[in-house]
Amino acid sequence: MSNVPGPSLRGAVDLSALVRRANAPQPAPGSSGAAAPTGGVVVAVTDASFESVVDLSSRVPVVVEFYAPGLQPALGAIVASYGGRLVLATVDGAANPQLAQAFQVREVPAVAAIIAGRPVNLFLDIPPEAQVRQVFDELLALAAENGVTGTIPVTQDGADVGPDGETTPAEPVDEPLPPHHQEAYDAIAAGDYAAAIAEYKLAIAQNPRDALAVAGMAQASLLLRLDGADAAAVRAAAAASPTDVDAALAVADLDVSGGHLDDAFDRLLELFPSLDQKAKDAVRARMLEYFEIGGADDPRVLTARRRLTNLLY
Repeated sequence: MSNVPGPSLRGAVDLSALVRRANAPQPAPGSSGAAAPTGGVVVAVTDASFESVVDLSSRVPVVVEFYAPGLQPALGAIVASYGGRLVLATVDGAANPQLAQAFQVREVPAVAAIIAGRPVNLFLDIPPEAQVRQVFDELLALAAENGVTGTIPVTQDGADVGPDGETTPAEPVDEPLPPHHQEAYDAIAAGDYAAAIAEYKLAIAQNPRDALAVAGMAQASLLLRLDGADAAAVRAAAAASPTDVDAALAVADLDVSGGHLDDAFDRLLELFPSLDQKAKDAVRARMLEYFEIGGADDPRVLTARRRLTNLLY
């Protein structure tokens, strides 16, 4: 039976960190074996070319469908029916292990989405069309809440059709990002997380109520801490020293990067009562960052915030 949770941006890390510009040449069109583009809104992507999809997700929500040899993508017609408000990126999970790992895909078909560079889990298997459309409608609403409201013109063979029958390449339509946000986004895509943090700080200085900049800075800070980290070593250190606050914070970062907010919160809150004041302050500051990444309306954040408040007072 299909597992169809409601879409959520919460507890996820900007995928730009997972798709740095590849040195490998781009694959030839059609070489992936995926379905041909439908109305300009379906595109086959690989580990090497996925960065363009992340860039596009800042303007229009991108549905990501993982398939395997012998199992063709199934969502092209449904996505095309949304008139360019959605784009479908098809991925051969077996041929693109980096993307499969990034989205934690263990079986196919699996469907996720990206909004403004952030992953959204949608469903495993392909449910009935009515359920797919319900999830896509929720995805569009979530995208609008996050300022992603662009469209891709629905065209013939990926091109706009003029009044005399001539065609021109289709381009996304949307407002540009604010300057500091764009600079931060570009810095994240280049792996320069310190520069991204600096840009978000400038955005917050200009507008202290810029919630997206606050969340973005929390994400960039997490990515900076994780840059170059050995996940196995981090988890081994935490297991060897369960009362070490630095080790606990490091493994909590890993949990959040994988979308496991509950694990991160439980780990830190269980340790919290035994800490001295300096360590408590460090844990509280880190959890506030996680709250920004998760979002104020995430029930896991609400629960953890209550637990932290009870421990503080």
